Amino acid sequence: MSSNGIPIIQTVFDRIDPYRLKGTLIAIPGMNVPSIDLSQRLFPDEEDLNRVFPGKPDGTSSEQYSYFAFQKIISQADYLIDLHTASFGRVNAMYVRADLRKDALARLARLCDADILLDGKSASTANAAAGRTLREEADLHGIHTITIELGDPQVYQPEMIRRGSFSIMNILSHLGMSDWPAETPPPAALCTRSYWIYTDEGGLLEVPVETAQRLRKGDLIGILRNPFGDVIKRYYAPEDGIVIGKSTNPANRSGGRILHLGILK
Repeated sequence: MSSNGIPIIQTVFDRIDPYRLKGTLIAIPGMNVPSIDLSQRLFPDEEDLNRVFPGKPDGTSSEQYSYFAFQKIISQADYLIDLHTASFGRVNAMYVRADLRKDALARLARLCDADILLDGKSASTANAAAGRTLREEADLHGIHTITIELGDPQVYQPEMIRRGSFSIMNILSHLGMSDWPAETPPPAALCTRSYWIYTDEGGLLEVPVETAQRLRKGDLIGILRNPFGDVIKRYYAPEDGIVIGKSTNPANRSGGRILHLGILK
């Protein structure tokens, strides 16, 4: 469950003076309500709600939910900030995913107090028949969208909440919606692409690196042991990069995630 976004929204609304607000500010503090109630990532029909857009008015329960959420609320927006955290058993750096080829989105991304900016293409070239993320679907509708990944699941992290609310207030100021004084955050590492690295055997996994840590090719990134503590295999960085996210759950099946490696520009 992506918890950090909820107090971020609460903080932003505490700071906004509605009588001085220019435009309309809409927030959904926890979009996937059924999954929040069940303390799980997947919708009750076992679908990832962020992979079924645009949804269908007469489809499965997750398709209907995503369809009506988009049609009734999200489609009204000119700009969208989608707040996420890592999934269960993983942790993330604070990073922004956006199509940085678009100047408007690049400006929004650089206003965020992020560790990493990840250049993610928009959905304009994506398969229209496939399930899309909210960011991809919003982009197809001309909504300027960025995704902010804010740390770890199922926990309130004060530092992430502070940085996330700072970032949104900066964006609102930039858009002319708020007279909150904007500040320039420290420059973030820029990644042109990223990918996950996986195990090829099962065992108990240790990932001895930190999020936002820079790696050189050949650096140790994972140690896999059997239940007796014997090392089965060691894993090494296949190229230079930066740790966007990593696995924290030691129980690892073959094909399990080790870390999310960003390739620096």
